Amino acid sequence: MSTAPLRIVQFTDLHLYGAADGAMRGVASLPSLEATLAAAQRREAGCDAVLLTGDLVQDDPSGYAHVRALFGSSTVPVYCIPGNHDDPAALDAALASRPFQVGGSAVHGNWLLVMLDSYVAGTPAGRLSESELKRLEVALAKHPNHHALICLHHHPVPMGSRWLDSVALANPAELFEVLDRHRNVRAVLWGHVHQAWEGSRNGVRLMCTPSTCAQFKPESDNFAIDRRPPGYRWLRLHADGHIVTAVERVEALAQAPAQSRAG
Repeated sequence: MSTAPLRIVQFTDLHLYGAADGAMRGVASLPSLEATLAAAQRREAGCDAVLLTGDLVQDDPSGYAHVRALFGSSTVPVYCIPGNHDDPAALDAALASRPFQVGGSAVHGNWLLVMLDSYVAGTPAGRLSESELKRLEVALAKHPNHHALICLHHHPVPMGSRWLDSVALANPAELFEVLDRHRNVRAVLWGHVHQAWEGSRNGVRLMCTPSTCAQFKPESDNFAIDRRPPGYRWLRLHADGHIVTAVERVEALAQAPAQSRAG
């Protein structure tokens, strides 16, 4: 197995529209993504994989064309999962070929990545189906000697925000029951909450990442927008299982447009 760290960049909650000037909570989502991607390309040139952890579009399947335009010529895999504003069937159809992979799992060196689908039609909250939990169990059991990073859209732990926690993962206990049976799980990573946060549970790191467009105010009982800028997360997954990671904010959106490749 390789001893070099696995380098991953996570983008989440893109909220794209088919129209290039479509805005989410006052932020034009496509230009904001382009600026965020350009910043990541400058800092993370040569990454090994890209994660898109849900809400790639804002209830507008024509927005997937922008995902293809910006990430479609990536030289590294682009792993995608649906969020509550996605259309899973349209997402699958639009991103059905390389470099994209929707859901499933992947092995990179000493690491196993598992992408979970927590989408539930008709609600902003999430749930992991019995089949998804079984798939997770099988993947972890099949690769007991690989360190595992688990990725999903909805948050499995409270964020201290009453309105946001009402649209969390509905069955986190079932997820953690699976994870607790496997000693190779190192981290759980998600989107949905439009903010940065880190914690831990039973030695497993827990992490979420700001949106590439508008942010939600942390620890707010009622819905509120945070004026902090968009961002992304980079991760270094080391061969011995330890993780180095940080969130980078894009302070100035008036940057050169992103190139049409992600890695």
